[in-house]
Amino acid sequence: MNTSPRGREGDLRAFLIDEDQLHTYDDLTKVNPVTPTTVLKCLQARYRAQVFYTHAGCTLVALNPFQPIPDLYSLDVMREYHSAPQPQEAKPHIFIVAEEAYRNVQGQLEPVNQSLVVSGESGAGKTWTSRCLMKYYATVAASSSVLKSQDAVDRIEKRVLDSNPIMEAFGNACTLRNHNSSRFGKYIQLQLDRSHFLVGASVQTYLLEKTRVACQPANERNFHIFYQMMKGASSEQKKEWKMGHGQSFNWLPKAQKTLEEDCFQETVEAMSHLGIKSDKQAEIFRILAGILQLGNITFDPPAKESEPCVLEGQSKESLQGAAGLLGVPAEELQACLAVRTLVAGKQSILKPCSLSDCGVRRDCLAKVVYAHLFEWLTSFINRSICADNSAWCNFIGLLDVYGFECFQRNNLEQLCINYANEKLQQHFVAHYLRAQQEEYVSEGLEWSFVRYQDNQSCLDLIEGNPTGVFPLLNEESRLNRASDAGKFGARLQKELGDHGSISWDKFSQEPHFSVTHYAGPVSYQIQGMMEKNKDPVPPEIIALLQASANPLLGQVFGDQEADSTAPRGLSKNSLESLMKILHSTTPHYTRCIKPNPDCKPLTFHKREVIMQLEACGIVETIHISAAGFPIRKRLLSRRAFSIQCCWRRHQLRRRRARGRAAVLIQAGKGAEEDAGLGPRLLSSVLDGSVKLHYQRSPLLYADMLPHLRREGVTGFNQILLEKTL
Repeated sequence: MNTSPRGREGDLRAFLIDEDQLHTYDDLTKVNPVTPTTVLKCLQARYRAQVFYTHAGCTLVALNPFQPIPDLYSLDVMREYHSAPQPQEAKPHIFIVAEEAYRNVQGQLEPVNQSLVVSGESGAGKTWTSRCLMKYYATVAASSSVLKSQDAVDRIEKRVLDSNPIMEAFGNACTLRNHNSSRFGKYIQLQLDRSHFLVGASVQTYLLEKTRVACQPANERNFHIFYQMMKGASSEQKKEWKMGHGQSFNWLPKAQKTLEEDCFQETVEAMSHLGIKSDKQAEIFRILAGILQLGNITFDPPAKESEPCVLEGQSKESLQGAAGLLGVPAEELQACLAVRTLVAGKQSILKPCSLSDCGVRRDCLAKVVYAHLFEWLTSFINRSICADNSAWCNFIGLLDVYGFECFQRNNLEQLCINYANEKLQQHFVAHYLRAQQEEYVSEGLEWSFVRYQDNQSCLDLIEGNPTGVFPLLNEESRLNRASDAGKFGARLQKELGDHGSISWDKFSQEPHFSVTHYAGPVSYQIQGMMEKNKDPVPPEIIALLQASANPLLGQVFGDQEADSTAPRGLSKNSLESLMKILHSTTPHYTRCIKPNPDCKPLTFHKREVIMQLEACGIVETIHISAAGFPIRKRLLSRRAFSIQCCWRRHQLRRRRARGRAAVLIQAGKGAEEDAGLGPRLLSSVLDGSVKLHYQRSPLLYADMLPHLRREGVTGFNQILLEKTL
């Protein structure tokens, strides 16, 4: 390829001139030249042809069609990819990624756990992709079992799949960017036994956006489950939950909007299939109804400053309703919201809360109850679907976290979400963009490094100890003083002013800071950040909930210390635990792309797509794959024939610097066809791991060494072998 600017322009024009053929590029490593423009044009042409999956080296690019596509995910399609001798040669599909991970577990002497990392911004299709992956494994890894009865298989499969509607009902919400946006992250381990059959699963959750319960962003909704109850419950249930006809709730905006996610019966059926009995379901829904009643409680200032705030006129009924549904005395509930207890030595002093503090304590109560209920549901699901440790030996993990976020107003929630995405991007950079190139060099291949965007600087800014944003925020939160956004902003500027990934707008009226993320700059408001980070739960609230007459509330708060805090939205330890799991597994990447910001079917906005491609390093990934060895094929010895390869080069033989060396490699039948298809990297596991690198040769290797012709060796002129026993 011509590397001069004029030559590159000519190559680009020559490639784009035949637009009718652009949709045929099912692997972007075949694109020549590889530029953002050529990649974008190919994806646009394939999207227009209603082809939504495209290979990009080690990554699968998935474009969201924003409409149902009949038969694209049917059982017949699943079986087709599962039974294919070489699934990589079939049309690009999410099932290829699933099958490759499944065969990786099956085909190794010491199977390695696999992780499927599904990433993309909100509305790109991550939740749907994760659903398809779970359904695929529940079908191909369970239905073929002959060791268990069909009833047992159905039960395992059904329970694993039934965890989805429950987690989505309680953890997803309608946002400006996505009608079914995951407001939490999850890592699902699908557990396989020694025969590689699905025997169970477990769910780990991260970063639940519990603030949404009590504070919904403008034009967005609360969690789906509340709307499901309002629209799908029977009249008797609504009466029990004090959801009278025409009643409105402050924490239920956009209640008139109906979505396909408002499917109450599906959630109830999934609960029943997982073993949540009807009486326990009744306790759950009473708690949720009690949370809605809390949102209608407001206070007025007291007549005297020394007295507690008083209930606003219409709030008395809501207080009675909330207390009854949560199983606590109304008087004690009101006292918890309006009066705080100060401990001085052995004495306790009651002090009235300010009007704003009453609202903060009410919101705190709602958030801590919902967070603990979500945690209990996750634990129950795990008990229902998780296999005994002795029953499984390997797993395939599915990671789905909410994508990078940037709104007009961003606070601690967005910082935590974007930090998690930075960690995942760094995992991709470390595992492929950097490690792959280093591997090529270490194995003696001629290689010029492809430059890529490394986001380590941004991670150092956020998490660096002791002067990263999070350490400084934690230090400020530990101080026993009123929060001051201005002072904290000044502290950040003093400690991090010279860092290249942070900046400040001198003309801004509000304290803030801007971080340059891998996906673009985001401005974060400091006001309220320290309060959210502290997230304390008054001990009076914990004590009140521990004494609840609702058995479930008493259970989930029964073992909690009275002075503890609620489960935090960000758990750095849990995020570090997740990254450890990812680093210990073989990853497979799927990049979901949102073609337009309005979620319109089959509408492709070039600027929207190119920003996502640049942010996640797709073009660099294609460059590295196209210049190196983009296809890695696993060849099984049971389909083998012998290939004899001469290890030494002619000059080494002349110098007699090394002794004669020959390696007999058992490789899969069909290597001679592969020899003409371009760069490849083959791996075969015999008594160890063997890698055979070869590139298409203009001179047949057999012509150089005729005595090997009878062994079926053709098309090799440069061979590098690495064998690790």
